[in-house]
Amino acid sequence: MSLLLVGVSHRTAEVPVLERVAVSGDDTRKVLDDLLTGEHVTEAMLVSTCNRVEIYAVVETFHGGLTEVSSVLARHAHAEVSDLTDHLYVHYAGSAVEHLFSVAAGLDSMVVGEAQILGQLRAAYAEARELGSAGKVLHELAQQALRVGKRAHAETGIDAAGASVVSEALADAEAALDGLVGRRAAIVGAGSMGALSAAHLRRGGVDDLVLANRSEANAERLAVSLRAEGATARAAGLDALRDEIAAADLVVACTGAVGTVVGLDVVRAALAGRDTAARPLVVCDLGLPRDVDPRVADLDGVTLVDLAALGERLRSASAGRAVEEARAVVAEEVRAYFAAQRTAEVAPTVTALRRRAAEVVDAELLRLTGRLPDLDDRSRGEVAQTVRRVVDKLLHTPTVQVKRLAQAPGGDTYAEALRELFELDPQTPAVLAATETVSGPAAPAARVEPGEDVDQALSVDTRGRGRR
Repeated sequence: MSLLLVGVSHRTAEVPVLERVAVSGDDTRKVLDDLLTGEHVTEAMLVSTCNRVEIYAVVETFHGGLTEVSSVLARHAHAEVSDLTDHLYVHYAGSAVEHLFSVAAGLDSMVVGEAQILGQLRAAYAEARELGSAGKVLHELAQQALRVGKRAHAETGIDAAGASVVSEALADAEAALDGLVGRRAAIVGAGSMGALSAAHLRRGGVDDLVLANRSEANAERLAVSLRAEGATARAAGLDALRDEIAAADLVVACTGAVGTVVGLDVVRAALAGRDTAARPLVVCDLGLPRDVDPRVADLDGVTLVDLAALGERLRSASAGRAVEEARAVVAEEVRAYFAAQRTAEVAPTVTALRRRAAEVVDAELLRLTGRLPDLDDRSRGEVAQTVRRVVDKLLHTPTVQVKRLAQAPGGDTYAEALRELFELDPQTPAVLAATETVSGPAAPAARVEPGEDVDQALSVDTRGRGRR
């Protein structure tokens, strides 16, 4: 079993392609179910955000898994696999683990270092567990990725500026409006991005917030929490969108819906009779797929800030020292991950050796009882304890050493040598490992092939791009 990642992101595709492959909450179950019906995929987790769609799958074989995962992604996008090929990236085994850890650390985000991705990964993992598509391997992998992300943010200061796609979009809006103080804003969408937008706008000095949502009850819940914090906020339904836009200086759309929510005709009607030269309108579209008809940018007095524009601007952002420190944390954690994996892989062999030794001791003590039937219980106990102590001392050094040596690249050969030297049944460690899989602690995910160097494993990228 190995880990396979197939994804598309702001680094490899423009917004129109990202829109096609974006997976809404309602479609997540179907995509995961389709993945698990394949012959080669045993576990799957889907991460779909405003600038990436990634499928993490535990697969029996690389090529079979890649074919199945790519086909499911293409079917969902109503496209042929060949239509997506130029935009997909594929990572396998060590490279897939490294990529996930980098994503968790904020290193692969549109806004480098943004912490929102941790919540999105946590939600993706929780959903996969709830739907039954995440098993032992992805459970351990996701938990470790979340720990790596927290460590990178805590130790490197990569998110010290608190930047996110939301904050960057609103910074552009603030510049276009010459300040947010005293402005009126309409937020379309009452989810996590809507809440984050509201928090930023409050801090920016926006006087009046209206939350428009398909479910007005959800908008009201967010409005209540904002009012509890001292904000002037109210809820509205989408049927009131035209009037709310007419009264607003800024519109932030972030619904996650499939299809346009803020249409061209609605915005045009809202601006009818308005002197947009004196009172312009800024529209921030943070939805994927788009929430706003892109043609609103052609209306007089309207500035559209969308993911495409943000991506173009942020791609040129420089990486600071904190980024390099975060990359070092990721590299260290990946090495530790695979060292722990190799140690876990040798553990069944050590257990089998100790079991074999216990069987030999028990057999010899039974033979001793047959030869010396008159031996009293106290003496028999002393003999048994002495024999077991001798065997334990003899096995201590080789078992400790084989666990230590197993952490190095090619360490699995030491376990193989141990099996040869003590004539252990090759099936016994496998049986013990299978037992641990059912009842024991979670084991690491992607597998480094025997004899493969860790550094080499980490840089594997099936498209030949190497480390990112």
